[in-house]
Amino acid sequence: MNGRPPVTADDLDHAVQLAVAALREVPVTAWDGNAGTLEWTCWETVEHLADDLFAYAVQLGPRTPPQDREVPFAYESRRPGGPANSVHADRAAGPDGLLQVLEAGGALLVAMVRTTPPQVRSHHVFGASDPEGFAAMGIVETLVHTHDIAEGLGLTWDPPAGICSRVLARLFPDAPAGTAPWPALLWCTGRAGLPGRPRPATWRWHGAPPV
Repeated sequence: MNGRPPVTADDLDHAVQLAVAALREVPVTAWDGNAGTLEWTCWETVEHLADDLFAYAVQLGPRTPPQDREVPFAYESRRPGGPANSVHADRAAGPDGLLQVLEAGGALLVAMVRTTPPQVRSHHVFGASDPEGFAAMGIVETLVHTHDIAEGLGLTWDPPAGICSRVLARLFPDAPAGTAPWPALLWCTGRAGLPGRPRPATWRWHGAPPV
């Protein structure tokens, strides 16, 4: 761990529960509008987030996790330009059903992070990662996509500094020093600029466990 506090399954569970609570404030009429500056709707963005959490969970699922590709679930977009997901929520279940799908996807990843031995590695395009890394990735997806939705609708979303700090230390070794953790994470994920640092046009995290 190189002296840094680890990212834990409890961190992931807390982030997902906070996101679900925040997203309950989305007006019923807003779900088909765009999520902030994204080209996806708010509904599609939550589906994508649930799909991310599911995909990270199943990546840790096989007894011998894949080292060169994702577990081959089929992914499809429901419309041109929409996210390609394995997970889709039943529209007839409404927003409550959508958030239940999100919570369930988060619970799957929480369970896999808690039960997978820390020495296990599985493929990710940004570097083969361990259970802690997949937990951190799931947290980043949860925090920033909830931000995308909240920003577009003027909702309050200010996740805990401790979780943001631990995720930055795990995935973003070049994060700007001397900046509060949440603004730094928004900068690292291309969501915002910082004083003297324009908003990045491209970004990535480093999923491989530190040596």
